[in-house]
Amino acid sequence: MRIYTNLFNKLITPENLFFAWEEFRRDKKKKADVLLFEKSLEREIFSLHRELKSHTYRHSGYTGFYISDPKRRHIHKAQVRDRVLHHAIMSTLYPLYEKTFIYNSFSCRIGKGTHKGVSALRSMLYKASKNNTRNVYILKCDIEKFFDSINHEILLSMLDSRIKDQELMDLLTEVVESFTSSRSTLFERCGLPIGNLTSQLFANVYMDVFDQFMKHELKVKHYARYTDDFVVVSENKEYLIHLLSQIRSFLKEKMKIQIHPKKISITKFNRGIDYLGYVLFPHFTLVRKRTQKRALRKINEKILLYKREEIPKDKVHATLMSYLGVLSHADTYRFSERLKNNYFFTMSNTD
Repeated sequence: MRIYTNLFNKLITPENLFFAWEEFRRDKKKKADVLLFEKSLEREIFSLHRELKSHTYRHSGYTGFYISDPKRRHIHKAQVRDRVLHHAIMSTLYPLYEKTFIYNSFSCRIGKGTHKGVSALRSMLYKASKNNTRNVYILKCDIEKFFDSINHEILLSMLDSRIKDQELMDLLTEVVESFTSSRSTLFERCGLPIGNLTSQLFANVYMDVFDQFMKHELKVKHYARYTDDFVVVSENKEYLIHLLSQIRSFLKEKMKIQIHPKKISITKFNRGIDYLGYVLFPHFTLVRKRTQKRALRKINEKILLYKREEIPKDKVHATLMSYLGVLSHADTYRFSERLKNNYFFTMSNTD
């Protein structure tokens, strides 16, 4: 395992902080808090640099709000200066950790994502079933309250095992401990805010210990993970049942997290596998029904806003293209045509 030193001074340079700012603002140029920060950009960046260099930096508090994507999530938003720092941390640490993650980890990684995750599962299913000539089973699980349950002490220990730079570890401790969830106790601090960019990397660092356990200790052949949602494919159902008990013990004892009791399934492939928004069958792939309903609803909502002259036409078109992109990865020709016909018919009646 490679050890990294002398990272802190590179991370906090004004050049790196300005680069982090440019990465951060890329898709937020019209946000009020971003525009306010930009008005005093040089002063803000150099102030952040001085605080980091003098070890007086303290992470600010969070603003909480809810989103539906489609599941309802509680997002915690940090102040702009903290989010710029998160980008600087990410640009420094991501390249170091990326090369150590297993291939079949698909969340928040360059060149990965949901579509690659679904494709990998499809490939595993074909291999395990000998090109659909044998029946196979899929064990599917996810972690209960994953981000709220991540243990600070365990996470920092994982980071410290590779980062031998005390100044950087002190900074990472400040960021990690800037937030605690309702699962924290007097004795254990837990939780990462879903709104932080760093939380994406920290989640992968945390779960990589589990990935390594699955691949190298248990030697599971067909395994993939997206954040806390993981699958195992096998033609032997009893093997998966036995594997589940080993997984539960490891997660509880080593990582202090547990599988959601209502989100465990062992399913035959021919009954359909619901994974990352798609439902896989031996000879075709569908999109979830609720995704189809949401696509129709969202496009109609955007059309209504366009009729009220609250958004431009290209915003409606962008929403349509986004959903067509999702549908293009499944066998949904009829629904795609229905979506397009609905869009063009409704829009033509508004122009």
